[in-house]
Amino acid sequence: MLSRLLPALALIAAAPLGAQTAPAGDPVKGSRQFLQCKACHTVTDKGAHTVGPNLWGVSGAKAGSKPGFTYSQALTKAGITWTPQQLDAFLARPNGKVPGTKMVYAGLPNPQARKDVIAYLATLKKR
Repeated sequence: MLSRLLPALALIAAAPLGAQTAPAGDPVKGSRQFLQCKACHTVTDKGAHTVGPNLWGVSGAKAGSKPGFTYSQALTKAGITWTPQQLDAFLARPNGKVPGTKMVYAGLPNPQARKDVIAYLATLKKR
C-alpha cells in the first residue's frame, strides 16, 4: 500500500509552495473598495470623464486609449494593456509602475483589496 502512495507523495512534496492558488478577487468587495476611486473616476457605459478617465471597459483595454481624455505622455507611451497583472502593479503604486503618470493616488497597498478592485473592474463591460 505504501509503495503505491510514494509516487503521489513525492509529487506533492515536489510541488512549489507558490503553486497554490491565491484567493481570487471578490467584485462585491471591490465595488466597496472602489468608492474611494469615485472621487476621480466614473464607471458607467459611455460615462463622462472627470479628473480621471471613465473606467468602464478598462479591463483588457490598452492604457491611455479612451477617447476624449487627455492622458499623460508617460501612460500613452507605456504600451500597457490592462491585464489583471498590469492593473495590480499599477494600483499598488501608480507612479512606480508608470513614472510621470497624472494619477496622483499613492497606491493601494493591500494585495487582496487590489484583487477585489480588479475583479470589480472586470465586471464593467457589456455582457
